[in-house]
Amino acid sequence: MTTTPLGFIDFDSLLDDEERMLRDAVADFGTRELAPHIGDWFENATLPAKELAPKLGDLGVLGMHLEGYGCAGTSAVAYGLACMEIEAIDSGLRSFVSVQGSLAMFAIHHWGSEEQKENYLPKMAAGEYIGCFGLTEPDAGSDPANMRTRAVRDGDEWILNGTKMWITNSPIADVAVVWAKTDDRGDGKPGYAGFILDKGDAGFTAPEIHRKLSLRASVTGEIVLDDCRLPDSRRLPGVSSLRGPLTCLNEARYGIIWGALGAARNALETAIEYTSTRQVFDRPLSSFQLTQAKLADMTVELDKSVLLALQIGRLKDAGKLSPHQVSVGKLNSTRVALEITRECRTLLGASGITLEYSPLRHANNLESVLTYEGTAEMHQLIIGKELTGEQAFR
Repeated sequence: MTTTPLGFIDFDSLLDDEERMLRDAVADFGTRELAPHIGDWFENATLPAKELAPKLGDLGVLGMHLEGYGCAGTSAVAYGLACMEIEAIDSGLRSFVSVQGSLAMFAIHHWGSEEQKENYLPKMAAGEYIGCFGLTEPDAGSDPANMRTRAVRDGDEWILNGTKMWITNSPIADVAVVWAKTDDRGDGKPGYAGFILDKGDAGFTAPEIHRKLSLRASVTGEIVLDDCRLPDSRRLPGVSSLRGPLTCLNEARYGIIWGALGAARNALETAIEYTSTRQVFDRPLSSFQLTQAKLADMTVELDKSVLLALQIGRLKDAGKLSPHQVSVGKLNSTRVALEITRECRTLLGASGITLEYSPLRHANNLESVLTYEGTAEMHQLIIGKELTGEQAFR
């Protein structure tokens, strides 16, 4: 074997020294601190998030692309590379980092008051506080405008009622950013507001969701609000429309573009190594034409996808990235990664269904990654709208 999958495009030559250094630091952390345990975490459907968060904070990856308040302030490309290395271990781990930094922290950083930023962001960047982001509901996933969670003004306070579903980190979160529908803004349209909830607030509970077949090394739950009363100082003052949560979702989708390819790369590297040592008819499995055809096709798809991710990252760093371009990346990366991990599993045969090898674990996780932060179908429609000028959502 003369090269690695990304070696065909000399990917490292496209990065600067700082980007390579940050990527290598995250990869080394993953090898030392995460990889030896991920099989057990997945099998036992657990994640020692409280123990991992301070280590991730020390590494500097929590909110790493945000400026100030204890955040590292790295480039978008550097953040993407970190997501790739973390998801090369497991999608559940990258989800933890993304929810913390690109959803909960980003919402406060982008839409919060100065007091809110100073109060929450340094502790979240250090991993002292774990955050979650409550937008999705049992009956409002792809259509957040129809959320049923309501926030009613009562003097200087708000009363929140509703339920959020499939919320990463919620059962263990110290801080929850929750979105709710508010009274008419005066133009005949409803308003929307984001609120910061603290663990222990009266009327706020977060039961855990069990028996998952995907993202098992991730803590997932609900957010239940029952006459939860909050002061107006806990409302995010910077936005009163769906622009607030949708902007946050685009941040998280950007990380997925890179992260999913990390899972695909790891699965492909595993398949290459396995087929080179597995003997079939007195020959290495890698010596057969069908095996090489599969490996070649997967390498080409991975390399094309990584180049797309890098271009999207460069556009983001230049301040030129549009939401429909994020959709192109998220749709492509998740579909390609899922196809690669499934194909890699076939090359491992029966061994591929065990936790000794990563491809099927990655594939199970990517079934969720394909769907969350916008389903594949929704991203197709976002791209279609940009191409045709026609709204096909309704």
